[in-house]
Amino acid sequence: MPQISTQEFERLPLRVHDFLAGVPLHDVWVVDLPRARSGITLDEFLRTGSACPFTAPPLVRALPHIRLFVGRLVGWDREPAATAWETFATRMTTADRSRSLASAGTHEGLFRVVYRFENEQLLELINCTAHAAALSALVETANAYHFYFGVYVRSVSRFTPIYMALIDPFRKLIVYPALLRSVRAKWNKTFGTA
Repeated sequence: MPQISTQEFERLPLRVHDFLAGVPLHDVWVVDLPRARSGITLDEFLRTGSACPFTAPPLVRALPHIRLFVGRLVGWDREPAATAWETFATRMTTADRSRSLASAGTHEGLFRVVYRFENEQLLELINCTAHAAALSALVETANAYHFYFGVYVRSVSRFTPIYMALIDPFRKLIVYPALLRSVRAKWNKTFGTA
């Protein structure tokens, strides 16, 4: 699954670009999906089955479990006090709130929803290692759909860059390719394409 350049990603008409201005984009990936029909939205795709388009194989599920086990042992996964870090949801405008199809703060596994628009969803995770946001977006073209998955990371300490460097090989070589292949498989199953 290819990563794309920041410049290519930032040319897309997505709310996240202004919304997370100043928060570094760590990386972004794209999956090309067959165009079964016109008008499919990310919200429709998310509502078919579950709100999560990702289904990880057992090996890939094991890696986060190992990471969470280590995190519990050393205290990485404690969420800082509410006054220490401000959720990205505080950046929402009245228009963002009225447009969102899910309430800010709704739990999605380890993450919390910041917003879910028709074709764009932003989730966040705050702990002692990073303040991260995961963007999913679906863009229709004349011949296909493109599913974008972007990761934003704001440092919470001097440990954040070290931590990200340690997990990057696992994320980039194992976890994200497997998760993005599962997006394509779910798409094909849901919309009847091969």
